[in-house]
Amino acid sequence: QVQLKESGGGSVQTGDSLRLSCAVSGSLSSNYYMGWFRQAPGKEREGVGGIRYVDGRTDYADSVVGRFTISQDNAKNTLYLQMSSLKPEDTGMYYCAAGPLWMTPIEALAVASYKNWGQGTQVTVSS
Repeated sequence: QVQLKESGGGSVQTGDSLRLSCAVSGSLSSNYYMGWFRQAPGKEREGVGGIRYVDGRTDYADSVVGRFTISQDNAKNTLYLQMSSLKPEDTGMYYCAAGPLWMTPIEALAVASYKNWGQGTQVTVSS
């Protein structure tokens, strides 16, 4: 089982960029599909995107395509979420999660697919 810890959240303005990190205890390598999720106040947690390092496949929610990029540095055991052109609706608690290696794109964006979660980092985007 891996342990995950997010960092890099903060308060920014509309249009700004922010990079979140997720430090992973244990090896990322070929063991997991790594996902990013977010939860706005009063709303359900939703998938943002994810990455499968073994073949470089990435998946993104429609709402973040072209604005968010997920990457992974195995040497540092760290997952990243680069966010640009941020909007107020991107506000929320952001979580990283580790799930089964082989998932379909739909499964990869589903909360129920993951058992290992970090504690989250808050992102607030003001207009």
